[in-house]
Amino acid sequence: PQTSQKMVPDLLLCLSFGYAAALKPTCLSAQFRRPGDFIIGGLFPFGRDTVNLTARAEPTFVACERLYVAGLLWALGMKFTIDQINNSTSLLPGVKLGYDIHNTCFEPVVALQPSLLFLTRNGMTGIGVLCNYTEYQPHVIAVIGPHKSDLCVLTAKLFSFFLIPQISYGASSEKLSNTELYPSFYRTIPSDKNLVEAVVLLLHKFGWNWIATIGSDDEYGRGAQELFLSIAENHSICIAFDGLIPTDLADPKTQNQVEDIIKEINKTKVNVIVLFASAKPANTLLEHSIRMGLSKKVWIGTDTWMYFNTSASIPNIQSVGTILGFIIKAGTVPGFQKYVADLFTSVQQDKFCQESREINRLMYSGMLDTHCKECDHISLHDISSTLSLSQIQPVYIGVYSVAHALHRALGCTHRACPKASIKPWQLLHFMNTLPFEVNGESFQFDQSHGTNAGYDLMFWSWKNSTLTYLPVGSYEGTLYINKSQIQFHTADQKKPTSECFRHCKPGQFRQVKGFHLCCYDCTDCPENTFWSAKDSSTCTPCLQHQWSPVRSTRCYDRSERYLFWNEPLTIALLTLVSITISLICLTAVLFFKNLETPLVQASGGKLNLFALFTLTLLCLSCCLCIGKPSNNLCMIQQIVYALCLNGCFSTFFIKSLEITLVTEFPHCAPTFLPWVTQRRAWLLVALCLLTECLLCFCYLHLGPDYLMSDYKSLPTEVLLVCSTESWFAFALMHGYNGCLAFVCLLCTFMVETSGKKYNVARGITFAVLLYFIICIFFVTIFTTLKTVLRSVTQIGNILTTSLGILGTYYIPKCYIILLKPDLNTVDYFQSSVKEEPE
Repeated sequence: PQTSQKMVPDLLLCLSFGYAAALKPTCLSAQFRRPGDFIIGGLFPFGRDTVNLTARAEPTFVACERLYVAGLLWALGMKFTIDQINNSTSLLPGVKLGYDIHNTCFEPVVALQPSLLFLTRNGMTGIGVLCNYTEYQPHVIAVIGPHKSDLCVLTAKLFSFFLIPQISYGASSEKLSNTELYPSFYRTIPSDKNLVEAVVLLLHKFGWNWIATIGSDDEYGRGAQELFLSIAENHSICIAFDGLIPTDLADPKTQNQVEDIIKEINKTKVNVIVLFASAKPANTLLEHSIRMGLSKKVWIGTDTWMYFNTSASIPNIQSVGTILGFIIKAGTVPGFQKYVADLFTSVQQDKFCQESREINRLMYSGMLDTHCKECDHISLHDISSTLSLSQIQPVYIGVYSVAHALHRALGCTHRACPKASIKPWQLLHFMNTLPFEVNGESFQFDQSHGTNAGYDLMFWSWKNSTLTYLPVGSYEGTLYINKSQIQFHTADQKKPTSECFRHCKPGQFRQVKGFHLCCYDCTDCPENTFWSAKDSSTCTPCLQHQWSPVRSTRCYDRSERYLFWNEPLTIALLTLVSITISLICLTAVLFFKNLETPLVQASGGKLNLFALFTLTLLCLSCCLCIGKPSNNLCMIQQIVYALCLNGCFSTFFIKSLEITLVTEFPHCAPTFLPWVTQRRAWLLVALCLLTECLLCFCYLHLGPDYLMSDYKSLPTEVLLVCSTESWFAFALMHGYNGCLAFVCLLCTFMVETSGKKYNVARGITFAVLLYFIICIFFVTIFTTLKTVLRSVTQIGNILTTSLGILGTYYIPKCYIILLKPDLNTVDYFQSSVKEEPE
């Protein structure tokens, strides 16, 4: 595209003459129809601002009220291209192309009427209703246009039924890429999908991720905005606000809706606005933004509004901020401006006008007129600024694509074309498959029947209130930007920021705030989770055997935790175990040396040595709680504890029965005492141990303790602990020892002895009471601890039980043996059974 400073010399020479000649009406409106061997239809927006369609009560003709200069130039571009082809000696030699160009007024109801005309039988005014349209010859061989997507959606369905090629020069809606719905629709511009991808890349390049997007409420605006919303989300671009501008600007509610849009933009505090809108809705939004004092923003636009004087001529337009946008990359069409200048000269001549009107009268008598009466009252001077910026190449390429397809369908050579009848549907094969050349440049329709020439990135540069369209980049699959040429219209001329969030650091995830899905705070990943670049919106939990610290980007394997042999606490416990075993052994030695003394005999004799032996084994079982546990160790721990304790309590049980017989049942004592005081007592001990062994077997059968890996108690380690599978079996095995202890307590608790006798029952009572107290504390502590201290608690339970029994039952007797030997007499320890009860 050329800027306003680069007018061609031929145009400048004709301006003054064209301006003077425009004082009288011309016959420009008669230049849009010409006969030919094959007619190409044209749908162009010569005008705009139709009458109020809601008040239309009858199907009368709808006319436009104002001329649209850009649309007029597109139509003249089609006329220029066909005249150029007709003058060519290599393309369609001997074949004359005709054209029938009509006004659409940007309105579907207006575009439908000439579309129906194109479908009439050639040379007639009626449309045949047939079962098979293979041999049907419509009025046109192909159609160029219309410009807008919503018009193309309507007309493409109509032309696709007859398979008439339709080539649009401005419809970019992605919906039209569906070749199944629109098999005969083509376009010479990229689709909105390419445009949206370019806009997203532009936002990404500048780091703008907190934006508003506004579209016009038509096929183009809705389709482009929907595409943008879906693609932007995948590129971490947050849409703070999206809205649609009504296209019916005559509706009184439209002004309120536009004002509401601007108020919403103010609330979001965005600095970047993407505007997918047609020219009139875009201009309305910009005008209201200026009037309502919207602060300067960055406006990203498209060629539908930003490349025409209607937007640039809005009063005080510089105050809106920075305007960047993409326009379709289109080359210049050599000779077009001179052609337009010559045409405006010709339409001032009476002879030329008379010939033009005569051709129209003879060839199209009674048919629909083009209805561009406003065209007869403009001069070259009126369109000069638009002519310098007008993009004619999409129209130019569209006409040439039809001509090349027709050339191949007819089987033409470079010298001549055979006379043949060609139906419109016969052109589709050649348009779909074969490339064509235009001015030495090759073009071809892709699978979606479009051409992707790329985009130019344009910047509105203001210098002394003069607008210059400055190219600052391009997009052809990849985006190139020359940032040094962009001077943002801010106080410091620096790039404005438009961010809702900061970039999160590794180990932080995006925590959404509010209702904007991509507006978030950066939050550290908690323990045992890690941040993954594949999903930055959440933290991924570590596997069960792994752990991670806060704000971690990876997980680490857990180390095993149990009571190690070399740690200080274990050494301290082993020292205490050694001391306890030493005390027990010394006690056993002392009892063994004084085995025949009255004290030892009264305390149980050799049964004491057996009890001290089981206490020694009980203390040694502490070693089973140290080191890496296993299923077997967990099982053996409980069995050894139960059997050893049972061995000690069985001796207490026998001594308690003896005391009960002597004190409570003296008459029965002579009969039963031999079972508890002589060798027969060992049978009771064996019976008690056998019963405990049977209960241990039940414990093994019902469910012994097993090794459990505890991943929850410790933050970075896996705790290896023994867990109970069957609490019933556990209660049976240990409950039996509790029952023995309870029977011992019942037998000894209320026993009274005269002051001259040693009270043997007192030691058993204290030992059993201490055992119950230790059990209560142990159960309470053991159930609350979830660390390696559980093993420490088990060892502590064994040691305190052993020391308790030793201290309450055996140490006092050692005191008498060592320090009070004078009390170790038969009289002091003589069994009361030998005395007569009172």
